[in-house]
Amino acid sequence: MSESLVVAVDGPSGSGKSSTARGVADRLHLAYLDTGAMYRAMTWAMLQADVDLHDPEAIAAAATRVHLESGVDPLDPTIHVDGVDVAEAIRGEDVTGAVSHVAAVPAVREQLVELQRATIAGNGHRIVVEGRDIGSTVAPDADFKFFLVADPAARAARRAAEDGSDDTVATEQALARRDEIDSNRTASPLARADDAVLIDSTHMTLAEVIDTLVDMVEKGQS
Repeated sequence: MSESLVVAVDGPSGSGKSSTARGVADRLHLAYLDTGAMYRAMTWAMLQADVDLHDPEAIAAAATRVHLESGVDPLDPTIHVDGVDVAEAIRGEDVTGAVSHVAAVPAVREQLVELQRATIAGNGHRIVVEGRDIGSTVAPDADFKFFLVADPAARAARRAAEDGSDDTVATEQALARRDEIDSNRTASPLARADDAVLIDSTHMTLAEVIDTLVDMVEKGQS
């Protein structure tokens, strides 16, 4: 394998990109960065500071005072805000319901994209990065780009299982709202890069998806 190996894994919520990206990073002995957790962590910080989430300027100003640290071990990814471990807190309903508003603020995206690029460089450009705009914005020169999708019912079932919910209908509606916001925001919207490989995981197991990506990377590096 070459010295540099950046793998971008993008896709909407519930497509399986987080579990897939961690699995690929582990198999290929690469670092791992969950950019979605960074936006969630920033949202948690805004909520803690009682920032008006309908005021982009207030969010942008408050974001400059937030220090995020992301652990890059695929088997034990961590996220801290100003030294506080928020890995569990950022998965709460309050953050989930507000993250799209914070993530849509251009100044926040600019700040976090800069941090994401620094993390990629700081790990010797040997990393799997997952999110919604990695291949298109954060790392357009990534060695490999994948865009994961799944049908709405499959995505809702996966997300409901993760959240411990039995209401897949409400989960599917929430995912649809998140998709609409993410796809239509002005700053680096959710989009498949032109050169990204589309992977439909609807009828695939997690192991099968990981095997598919690893196989493509290994063959591409040989």
